[in-house]
Amino acid sequence: MATAASTVFVYKGVDKKGSKVEGEVSGTSSALVKAQLIKQGINAKTVRKKPKPMFGGSKSIAPQDIAIFTRQMATMMKAGVPLVQSFDIVAEGVESEALRTLILSIRDDIASGTSFASSLQKHPRQFDDLFCSLVDSGEQSGALETMLDRIATYKEKTEIIKAKIKKAMTYPIAVVAVALIVTGILLVKVVPQFAETFSSFGGQLPAFTLFVLGISETVQEWWLIMLVAIVASVFAFKEANQRSKGFSANVDKLMLKLPIVGNIVYNSIIARYARTLSTTFAAGVPLIEALDSVAGATGNAVYTKAVYTIRDDVSTGIQLNAAMRKTNIFPSMILQMTAIGEESGALDEMLDKVANYYEEMVDNLVDSLTSLLEPLIMSVLGVLVGGLMIAMYLPIFQMGQVV
Repeated sequence: MATAASTVFVYKGVDKKGSKVEGEVSGTSSALVKAQLIKQGINAKTVRKKPKPMFGGSKSIAPQDIAIFTRQMATMMKAGVPLVQSFDIVAEGVESEALRTLILSIRDDIASGTSFASSLQKHPRQFDDLFCSLVDSGEQSGALETMLDRIATYKEKTEIIKAKIKKAMTYPIAVVAVALIVTGILLVKVVPQFAETFSSFGGQLPAFTLFVLGISETVQEWWLIMLVAIVASVFAFKEANQRSKGFSANVDKLMLKLPIVGNIVYNSIIARYARTLSTTFAAGVPLIEALDSVAGATGNAVYTKAVYTIRDDVSTGIQLNAAMRKTNIFPSMILQMTAIGEESGALDEMLDKVANYYEEMVDNLVDSLTSLLEPLIMSVLGVLVGGLMIAMYLPIFQMGQVV
């Protein structure tokens, strides 16, 4: 049976002492909110839904916000603060209205008798199956504060890796985009001005200058179609990547084969695999169920398929390290560490060390890529802009030699 979504209500009324009070509270209906306020000793005169801002609205909740929320909850629980009160304290310090509403909604569910994990499952966009299953394990074992600490560490590490990957991909794309925009402006606005000047010379223009003028004329005539084609291509790529599993899988395969960037993606996948499996196994989740969670956390279709194959092999009695070795896509280090962990009974500790190693490797690779790209991008910009300038001034230099 579906549960009604919680909404923020604004109320005004009087308390037991007759003093006027007002505030906000989450609930599924105004009637339930009034009943909730009566239990708190408040006689509500007006209860209405909080109006949404006319422009913009609240920002969406980012994964980093969830990581911070989890860390704060873990800290509160370790300090001995009761669970419901912990939500109140964390919500007061949150700047995002959307996140505050989410926290208060979960608090209200728990206060009404719902389990923490069940409350989180009502918000699948913010809390995935892995998050909910780990919280459920913490509740069942009576070690929720320890589990929240592990989840917070996992989320923080995962978001750091994602940020590193985005940094590695975004920087060159942004600079190349700026270079193309600058080149386009020069071709459309600057080069035509030189062309008008050259037309009065009457002499033969250099071949390089004629080549650039030809590009300029083409861009001026077709720039709108070019722009539409680029936007349509980007949109079509995103749609195909989201809607077609086959297309998405091919993109994932291609990402692993790209020079330099492919190595970063590969190491980040291994880090996520080891981190997720270490966290779930340490939480007491059975290995078969843990591998289900790991498959979705790899973020790459090639490794998702491989992890499901590993899960099927492990369910037949094959050791984890042997099942991983059969796929031929895992580095020897993680295979050896997994084997040691299985033999010593410390699989979670070994995988944690593997995750730390590959996360550090991703950091180093991203730093190296940034250092390599900076001079390369500057060279490309120099060639583009400098080449255009040389093409425009060549006729002037020729005139000077003739004179």
